[in-house]
Amino acid sequence: MKNKTLSFVLAGILVAPLVAAENDPSYQPPKSQARAEIKWVKPICVEKDRYIGWPTVCRLANGDVMAVFSGDRDSHICPWGKVQMIRSTDDGETWSAPVTIANGPIDDRDAGIVQLPDGEILVTYFTSVAYRAPYIMKKHPDYVRHDEKISDEVRDAALGNWAVRSRDNGKTWSKPEKLALKGQTPHGPILLKDGSLFQIGRSFTKSRVGTAPKGRTLISAERSTDGGRTWQMLCPEIPDMNGENAKSHMFHEPHAVELADGTLVGMVRYHGDDGGNGLAKHGNGYMRATVSKDGGKTWTPMAKTDMLGLPPHLIRLADGKIVCVYGRRLANPGFGEFATISDDGGVTWDSAHEISLAPSHTGDLGYPASCILANGDILTVFYQQPTLGAKPCLMATRWKAK
Repeated sequence: MKNKTLSFVLAGILVAPLVAAENDPSYQPPKSQARAEIKWVKPICVEKDRYIGWPTVCRLANGDVMAVFSGDRDSHICPWGKVQMIRSTDDGETWSAPVTIANGPIDDRDAGIVQLPDGEILVTYFTSVAYRAPYIMKKHPDYVRHDEKISDEVRDAALGNWAVRSRDNGKTWSKPEKLALKGQTPHGPILLKDGSLFQIGRSFTKSRVGTAPKGRTLISAERSTDGGRTWQMLCPEIPDMNGENAKSHMFHEPHAVELADGTLVGMVRYHGDDGGNGLAKHGNGYMRATVSKDGGKTWTPMAKTDMLGLPPHLIRLADGKIVCVYGRRLANPGFGEFATISDDGGVTWDSAHEISLAPSHTGDLGYPASCILANGDILTVFYQQPTLGAKPCLMATRWKAK
């Protein structure tokens, strides 16, 4: 890179010296594209020498934009992850310093955020002990020492789906509460027009699949009418197509959006090869789509789309268009964050005019999520390296769909 290095301050943290993404042409998408106008791409939260991942963003009723994520980490897999929050009062132009809102004894990750009709903000997340894998512990004696301080009872109690709540626009937060959800999903539940919460999630069967040591993944649908305190199972397993879920761990990390007529459109990350193209080893299959016309009780079989990437996040625009954003961890056709638009309620997707939101030099990226700003622009937040060789930070693209 030949760009001039510079020091700059983001979210109250000094980052120096780096080649800022907004000053590096190789990180910038084309400004004018067939289905989008890109306003800017830039880092919005950098934690020096720390790793950030898996964000979700929400525009609150008071106009503030809030992003939540797993921050202050060593790496993609570690025990230190904690749920953090940043806020913008100017539609994403500037952001507050990160604030930790949940920090348990194991890895807290994959935060989602939604504001309920009464103004309460619900932030969901789940926990992981993936750092206990022997090959990871062998490299990190500090993880071993940390884990030795946790009893099996404490560790087991900490595993699961969790939430914290705020009734004062994020100034203070409740103690973490464990949620009785079967399925997990990175971006958490969505708010339906009737005021209830809906979550399409992933869980695992306990039975083996052939010689595979782990069972299948199930994509299910659940609903809450009391702000997420209790949940009703609507559909324990959304059907696959052509027996795709017969193998181990094929479907992951779904998201859904509600249309004006109540139809629910779901999108699912897929780990299969899709005809022997070698994508499974990257977890970068073509996403699968499914639709429910009865509030989430029954669903069409998950059908292959032309969107290559992971995982999905869906929003509906004021004019009825659906926007699906996703990351891609493949050098060919290219690392980065992307979007595809549906003009007909998810029946078809304009993949021929896929939108580039943020190119990247590496595949340690993704999990974009979007919200709609006051003027109709879209703000998409994701994690990615701010410069080649740096640890991933929180970044955002402001854009307008065509």
